[in-house]
Amino acid sequence: MALDIDFVRGQFPAFSEASLQGQAFFENAGGSYTCQPVIDRLTRFYMQRKVQPYAPYEASSLAGAEMDEARQRLAGILGVQSDEVSFGPSTTQNTYVLAQAFRQFLTPGEAIVVTNQDHEANTGPWRRLAEEGIEIREWKIDPTTGHLDPRNLETLLDENVRLVCFPHCSNVVGEINPVTEITALCHAAGAFVCVDGVSYAPHGLPNVDDLGPDIYLFSAYKTYGPHQGIMVIRRALGELLPNQGHYFNGDVLYKRFTPAGPDHAQVAASAGMADYIDALCDHHAGPAEGAAARAGFVHDLMRAHEAKLLQPLLDALKGRNDLRLLGPTQAENRAPTVAVAVNRPGVEVAKDLAAHGIMAGGGDFYAGRALEAMGVDAQTGVLRMSFTHYTTENEVTRLIEALDRVL
Repeated sequence: MALDIDFVRGQFPAFSEASLQGQAFFENAGGSYTCQPVIDRLTRFYMQRKVQPYAPYEASSLAGAEMDEARQRLAGILGVQSDEVSFGPSTTQNTYVLAQAFRQFLTPGEAIVVTNQDHEANTGPWRRLAEEGIEIREWKIDPTTGHLDPRNLETLLDENVRLVCFPHCSNVVGEINPVTEITALCHAAGAFVCVDGVSYAPHGLPNVDDLGPDIYLFSAYKTYGPHQGIMVIRRALGELLPNQGHYFNGDVLYKRFTPAGPDHAQVAASAGMADYIDALCDHHAGPAEGAAARAGFVHDLMRAHEAKLLQPLLDALKGRNDLRLLGPTQAENRAPTVAVAVNRPGVEVAKDLAAHGIMAGGGDFYAGRALEAMGVDAQTGVLRMSFTHYTTENEVTRLIEALDRVL
């Protein structure tokens, strides 16, 4: 079944907002539009539940119940237990907290594998553990294609490696990495796995249990929700790592890696993301039961729509001699996050596109290590064009035509 794009866009107030009319949004990798169910829940919380949650009076108990609902429903979608889902102010902050836990957990001489394909949030905090005598091994990308080859990872794994960190897909290369294959390889070597899913999750929330990693991180503000970081920590690892929260919360898994109290309203509003997935599933006659099955159905709807729109853009870009397209040229194995290097700063090209009603971005996008590894000056950066399932075919056509004008 094809995605009903009119129904989809009807769930996002931004598409009826007068100030945004005539503009096509292609910087979704930096943050998506927010769906109406999230806005409704956030508004209700601030108007009716803005009290300390979990007290015995009604407004407070309802506030706590809404926060619990968000955790439980997202856990069902992700295929994990509800207490394996934690909220924090951002994925960057969540990763930093995890790194502090591993700082206490590991001993000098043990090793962590990181990549140079990552956003800095999932590489910088781990690299800093070298200060404690932890060996940092770098899994390097191919300098021409940006590809992460699992065969190269095999040569880095031995009995000293305790953790392997890599992205589900890069925010500049766009290639979707085989998480299940890589995770199995790491687990066989006795290492835990941390996956940065920030650039993948906007294109369909994954079943983390099926993928298999010990940690999976993504950002709600890029998956149509509020500005929160969401992390899955599987129980076996979460109970093994030192508690980073208040000592009296140490026996509650989802509080162990939340040193500061989460934003109550935004946690509660995150249930609106599940509302949206349910609405898409029901509208498209998806499975009637099973949160993970329903989310998987929606995931596939999103991916099919995005791939259909992405291939014409890739075809138009790979045929040009005035730019360099980073990452795969086939839509099937990449997310619709498309970065190109041109002969001037990417932000300048983005500014030119804005004059044609195209909202895109330019810069290094905190992926300077990946750009430099591929021979791209991080100071010049790239032009990045990113979209999601609510983008239309007409908007992609407009983007291609605008690129013709500004390049």
